[in-house]
Amino acid sequence: MEAIRRDACLRNVRLEQLQEQIKRCDAVVEAFPDDPAPRNDRYLLHSLAGNDKAACQDLRQAAKLAKAIPAERLDPQLRSDLEVRQQLCDPAGPAGAPAP
Repeated sequence: MEAIRRDACLRNVRLEQLQEQIKRCDAVVEAFPDDPAPRNDRYLLHSLAGNDKAACQDLRQAAKLAKAIPAERLDPQLRSDLEVRQQLCDPAGPAGAPAP
């Protein structure tokens, strides 16, 4: 059996297999509970599946985890993704605020 990699969520994405890919990503999130990147990736899968509530829950948790990482250690692309996606989840409130 292949070891779980932190970047496995978005490997070989196929729209017709989103539920299976979300399950695979669930295992990645479980394997890397303090890493915001897999949750950010699962946000995208949930969004593609039309599950905005689950997507935004993942995004909020990813943003919370990212805040615990020193700025110089957080991947700049991940930081940018989180900032943009927070605006999609919480367009009227400050970043990280719960949606109404």
